[in-house]
Amino acid sequence: MARKQDEIRRQNREKILLAAERIFAEKGYAGASMGDIAKLAELPKSNVHYYFSTKEELYRAVLLELLDVWKQDALCFELYDDPRIVLATYIRAKMQHSRSRAHGSKVWAAEVMHGSPILKEALRENLYEWTKLKEAKIREWIENDLILPVEPSYLLYMIWASTQHYADFAHQVETLNGGPLSDAQWQAATETVCDIILRGIGLESDG
Repeated sequence: MARKQDEIRRQNREKILLAAERIFAEKGYAGASMGDIAKLAELPKSNVHYYFSTKEELYRAVLLELLDVWKQDALCFELYDDPRIVLATYIRAKMQHSRSRAHGSKVWAAEVMHGSPILKEALRENLYEWTKLKEAKIREWIENDLILPVEPSYLLYMIWASTQHYADFAHQVETLNGGPLSDAQWQAATETVCDIILRGIGLESDG
């Protein structure tokens, strides 16, 4: 019985976070309401307040959950040593989440563009050391002549900008494409980003 209740709580929390991603993305933090989120999650408003007592608490939880997802995308930096495998795996994971979690990417972009008013120091604490570890791995590749010399932070910024563009500017992409990208088009876009970035640092595409 306790296990079933735990599973229900987990599912409810997940539904609330996903609904909040969409509402925050579409209406912004100021325009979003707990009632809107409850309606989209198909849960009573009281249930939402049971899991998250305030809108700020829920918004912070959305951002930190997104950060955890993106950290999972980068586990390849720890699992593999070959820069071609690491970067191609990372780019593909980022592209996939730009498609499946586009609302979340927009929420994250809005928070950062406004100077991280909610996350504040939590952003630095969670992101700074994580990023420095990735930069150290890239420097190691450079020192071992595995890739062409490049400033590691700029390489990461380029990957983030190239992949998250498909989420943050989804409307523009769809307008220019005449509609949402098909599966084949997403595959082609992903492989194009991989190919350009890998070749730019002296690696052959793995596609």
